[in-house]
This record gives sequence, C-alpha cells and structure tokens, in this order.
Amino acid sequence: MAEKLTDYKFKTDIPIRFSDIDSLGHVNNAIYLTYFEIARTNYWKDAIGWDWNNAGIIIGRSEINYLKQITVQDKIACYVRTIRIGNSSFDVMHVLVKITPQGEEIVTTGKTVCISYDYAANKSVSIPPDERRSMIAYDEPRLILNTN
Repeated sequence: MAEKLTDYKFKTDIPIRFSDIDSLGHVNNAIYLTYFEIARTNYWKDAIGWDWNNAGIIIGRSEINYLKQITVQDKIACYVRTIRIGNSSFDVMHVLVKITPQGEEIVTTGKTVCISYDYAANKSVSIPPDERRSMIAYDEPRLILNTN
C-alpha cells in the first residue's frame, strides 16, 4: 500500500545519532523501531494528549517496510496517524521521510499494533474515551476504521 503524506497531520523530526549507524554507514535496521517509538510518543503527547496516569500503552506487534537506506548525514522526519481503533487495541502507521532539496522522500513505512494497558492490574483495558475521541478527531474519522 502506497502511503499518501497528505493523509497525515502529525509529523515530528527525528534526530539521527552517530550510534544509530552500523559498520556499512547507514542506520541499523533495529533503530527504526526506536524512531517509530520517538514519533509515537510525540504523537500521543502533542496531538492526542494521552493520559498516562489513566492507562498505559504496550506494543503488540510491529511491522517495518525498509524502502531506502538512511545515513548519518540525512535529515529525517516521521509522520504518524492512527489507522484502526478497536476496543483495547489500535493500529498506528508510521512513515519515515528523508528531507531533500527536492522535497520529502519516503524511506520506510511501518505499522504498530498498540494495546491500552493497566500496569497495576497487569491486563489490557478499553481505550479511555477521551483518548479515543482525540485520536478520531485528530486523524479524521474517514481515515480510521473504527472496529468498536
């Protein structure tokens, strides 16, 4: 599935650290999950206003599509949006782009299945109503398959 950047409202810059680079001079494949985590955390904080005191989030699954390499000299950003909302889980899509003089070039896409979680009870819980409403309002209902 080809991602359209116009479907995304949230974008955050991602710093590339020297320690992210492997011996071949590009970002190590495992680091992409860290980039997605940085972007998701910023999305939940800045766009959604997730109340971490009410419910936490754990990751159920991550998928990555590596399209082009990233090097330490590149400037990158990550677009994030919620694409599905269920009762206790929701899917978040990530698109990493390289910022070039010609514009933004998609280098990696990924999907993460997130689970609303109560750490004290050690179990998944329903997505809190305020956070659910915020995700739908922010990412526009036409873009989200609401499975609730």
